[in-house]
Amino acid sequence: MKLSLNVRKNFGTFSLATDFTVDGNRVGIFGPSGSGKSTLVSMVAGLVTPDDGEIVLDGEILFSSRSGINQRPDRRRIAMVFQNHGLFEHLNVNNNLRYGLKRCAVEHRRIDLEKLVEVLHIGHLLDRGVNNLSGGEKQRVAIGRAVLSNPRLLLMDEPLSALDDALRFQIIGYLNAVSSEFGIPYLFISHSLLEMRLMADEVVSVEQGRITSRGTADEVARSRLGSSPVGYINLLKLGRPIQAAGLYHYPWGKSGLLLSVDSGREETLVELSSKDIMLFKRHPEAISARNLLACTVRSLFGSGRKVGVELECGGETLIAEIVCDAAIELSIEPGTVVYAAIKASAFRMLPS
Repeated sequence: MKLSLNVRKNFGTFSLATDFTVDGNRVGIFGPSGSGKSTLVSMVAGLVTPDDGEIVLDGEILFSSRSGINQRPDRRRIAMVFQNHGLFEHLNVNNNLRYGLKRCAVEHRRIDLEKLVEVLHIGHLLDRGVNNLSGGEKQRVAIGRAVLSNPRLLLMDEPLSALDDALRFQIIGYLNAVSSEFGIPYLFISHSLLEMRLMADEVVSVEQGRITSRGTADEVARSRLGSSPVGYINLLKLGRPIQAAGLYHYPWGKSGLLLSVDSGREETLVELSSKDIMLFKRHPEAISARNLLACTVRSLFGSGRKVGVELECGGETLIAEIVCDAAIELSIEPGTVVYAAIKASAFRMLPS
């Protein structure tokens, strides 16, 4: 998917002006509430008309003020999933899904209903009314309806913000499965950096109606290390744990990690803040933290008053943060060997 947006839109006290091109199938639009994210994607969908400019998708002009082109929304073959599922309450799940299929011209139909139902795990819901579904079930059906319209681009505008953590991560799994199975490119809009890192390869950051940065989700996370109250969040995939001296040993890298809780899962995704990693120049004689890892400094990067330290630890990567004076006192530079100490209780498990 290649999408170019060179558009402007004024709303009295607020104006949106963008000029960028993205080329990829997993693109995120990131920014705080009121930054213009929803306006941007609504212009792509044809729900909001720019004051001037041009929108081009895969070489086809969707809007051009200069050429007088403004394709109707139903001709753009773009589907949207909103925070509010928007299902038809007078239709059951099966008919809600088939509504999406009916919106697609026969020549564009390539997604099999039964296969989609299998990927989203909603076969047991087909005969249910919408009002008999949980919030997560409603959002899965809404995703299915959008996908069955066989769009060339899927727009997702804060689709997870109304869900609790457990449901958010469940839906992220389904969204990734749908994208992988059916090859539908998407723009994923969110104010959550964690969601960006799980859903997008490239991220466009928006603030006050302007594009402020472009890069990978990890690059955006690193750039915000110094200003974020939680620092940089390391996302670690751990294997199945075994009990060890009142703690739980999880396979990770060449040595593994000790955590205070048992996930009971074959694979566990955990968060670890850069603020919860303490660095030592030499091996400490005694320390209360149960994880002490010998690491090699790969690189350093500045972010505000903090220094991010990229570490190689047994074949895996960690980002720690220190103040500038500490970097000087410890003589930290690429190639330096340091010891990273982490408490067993510092990790936060993400729902499966």
